[in-house]
Amino acid sequence: MDLSPLQLALLCVAALTAGMVDAIAGGGGLISLPALLSTGLPPHVALGTNKGQSVFGAFAALVRFWRAGLVRGGLAAITFPLGLVGALLGAGLVLLLRPEVLKPVVLVLLVVVAAFLAFRRGPPPGARPEPPLARLRALGALIALLIGTYDGFFGPGTGTFLIIAFSGLLGHSLTHASADAKVVNFATNLSAVCLFAWRGLVLWHVALPMAAAQFTGAWLGAHFAVRGGDRLVRKVVLGVVVALVIKLSHDVLSA
Repeated sequence: MDLSPLQLALLCVAALTAGMVDAIAGGGGLISLPALLSTGLPPHVALGTNKGQSVFGAFAALVRFWRAGLVRGGLAAITFPLGLVGALLGAGLVLLLRPEVLKPVVLVLLVVVAAFLAFRRGPPPGARPEPPLARLRALGALIALLIGTYDGFFGPGTGTFLIIAFSGLLGHSLTHASADAKVVNFATNLSAVCLFAWRGLVLWHVALPMAAAQFTGAWLGAHFAVRGGDRLVRKVVLGVVVALVIKLSHDVLSA
């Protein structure tokens, strides 16, 4: 399917914005996927093309966070492969169950996430003592596997859930948790794009220009997260959560 130069330019703008949002709080797909669907692409091709460009954004954000010293190599060595495995397991579950059954559950979880962020009192999670190394790795492995499986099976809110999980369970600040999340995000996106490309569902002449924009946006978003710290991350995560709740509520009510 050929798109006009104007359509491609607008998709690149959407990808740039999605990359910035996704690097900070997750949820970039709320911007890029509807933009792709608006061009008339079939849903499965839009999904594949979206993964084809978003994997570059996840990589850019990961590199920026790594350069800022926010990615823990020992933890990433565990969460990255388990994120890959989880995404493959989730993709396999699609053959057995309908992903739509998760929508009401995800809605409830998102409301809990919003309450956690909006009404939490006391010192931030990063101020708490970090769990012992063995427990840290075990919890990180569990987070990567479970949420990686969720991403492969359903997906919406994956980055946000990762940030909350790494922050709430591992005691990391929201900024560090964003960096932790990008390790798993990159793994799950890489797994997904390989599957979609193998099935011929990625329009690379659309995905690659968007990838350049998403890469730039993700680098900028990660830079803003590093500079802005937890305060910025919390605000953007809350905004993404509200947008996800509205979208999924609409999907459930219109089903």
